[in-house]
Formats: sequence, structure tokens, C-alpha cells
Amino acid sequence: MATEKFVTAINCIDGRSHRPVLNWLKASFDAEFVDRITEPGADKALAGGSADVLEAIKQKVLISVNAHNSKTVAVVGHHDCAANPVSEARHKQDIREAVATAQSWDLPVQVIGLWVNSEWQVEVVSPIQSE
Repeated sequence: MATEKFVTAINCIDGRSHRPVLNWLKASFDAEFVDRITEPGADKALAGGSADVLEAIKQKVLISVNAHNSKTVAVVGHHDCAANPVSEARHKQDIREAVATAQSWDLPVQVIGLWVNSEWQVEVVSPIQSE
């Protein structure tokens, strides 16, 4: 994969999920930096949040894309989320729906979905698109 200076993560505010996501994104995309956009229960917020929440997240993503030339946006859900206390299966469905929401913004990026499991390891839910 080509080197990307910046990638973007839309993640929960729960700090436990940040390090594994940062490390995975940097390694997977040979990225130097990860712009972090946080929202409690980010997967749920993007899957079915209010118009105001969706617009606020979108505006932050636009800054990352336009100012930092991010080419990849990852939507993240995680185990033991206080803001979205649902099953792993429901989280993964929320992640897929959240990816579809972010893709609907028609930005010049690939959008992927990631799950941080009970071992704090990253799993791909919505696959990386081939270029």
C-alpha cells in the first residue's frame, strides 16, 4: 500500500480503543499521523445519530481530508462501549451502517469499518477497497 501521511479515525471517546486503532492504522497504511475524531459510541452515532451530530462529524472529517489530505477514514466500534452497550453483532451492524453513512458524503476517500474486540485487537468489519 502507498504511504499516506494522514489517515482519519472516527472513534469513541473511550481511550482504551485509541492505541490499538492508531497502531493498526499507522501499520496498515504506512501513515505518519492519525487524525482522531471522537464521539461517544461513534459507530452508533454515525449509524443513526441526529442530523446535528452527523453534520458535526462530517465537518471534522472534511478538515482532515481537505487540510491534511487524508485518503482513508476508519469508523470504529469497540467492545465494552458505555455509550453503545449492545452485542458484538449489533456493533458490527452499526459499523457497516456508519461506513455507508460516511460513504454517502461522497468524499475522495476510502471508508473502512473497524471493530476493537475484547482483547483490544483490531478487526476489519467493512473491508479495505482495492485501488
